[in-house]
Amino acid sequence: MLTILFDGVAYGMILFVLACGLSVTMGLMNFVNLAHGAFAMFGGYVTVLAMQRLGLPFLWALPAAFLAAALAGLLLERLVYRPMYAKSHLDQVMFSIGLVFMAVAGADYLMGSSQQFVQLPAWLSGRFDLAGIGVGRYRLFIILLCGALAFAMQWGFTRTRFGSRLRAAVDDARVARGLGIPVNRLFALTFAFGSGLAGLGGALGIELMGLDPTFPLKFMIYFLIVVTVGGTSTISGPFFAAMLLGVADVGGKYLVPQLGAFIIYALMVVLLITRPHGLFTRSRA
Repeated sequence: MLTILFDGVAYGMILFVLACGLSVTMGLMNFVNLAHGAFAMFGGYVTVLAMQRLGLPFLWALPAAFLAAALAGLLLERLVYRPMYAKSHLDQVMFSIGLVFMAVAGADYLMGSSQQFVQLPAWLSGRFDLAGIGVGRYRLFIILLCGALAFAMQWGFTRTRFGSRLRAAVDDARVARGLGIPVNRLFALTFAFGSGLAGLGGALGIELMGLDPTFPLKFMIYFLIVVTVGGTSTISGPFFAAMLLGVADVGGKYLVPQLGAFIIYALMVVLLITRPHGLFTRSRA
């Protein structure tokens, strides 16, 4: 049981990193970007190419995936996303869904439809026993890395000048501009950071989730569940939602595999009935 709990926490950490960028763009920028999974897929393919074609070690491929996805996000934000900020949420949904299908078709054409794999270093492979718990080395690495990222992001958005300026820009962009806050630059950097997180999550998730051109479609619903249950106004909300849903999903598949994904959807319904605005919300000024 403890091993299932450990694996569920590791899976939840991956979901958090993948969905946190979507939470940032939806909650802090009020933009519905359903193409978020495409940036995750892009980061995964960058990792595969960096390791298989360039011979980079796994730990060097991870920051490469983050930077590549962040740069792609920054470029697309300036070229195609920025004009959509003032549109309705329905327009944003249709626009980003179109980008998803374009990304799926492009990945299938360039990389093929087969599953992609990466060779983990020896020190991240296998398991070891710790107080009777079967601990996977790679899963422990994911928990430590993603836990540190969650702490850093929570601190950055709540305790730094950048975080306070970003929250002010979201609460009232016109007043923020009047105070000299570069709103467009803040939004561009935030979008790039969220895209980079997706790319990093896609790179980390290759071993656990697999990677193929349908990745953005297969896991889009999981990202939305994490963001919806956790709320879009804090970092801690999606974090705890991802942990809860990760443990529920892994535990359900281990203990009652015949129910499939029923457990995670039932849990989502119960949580949204009891907490319709998410686990944590931030009141606007």
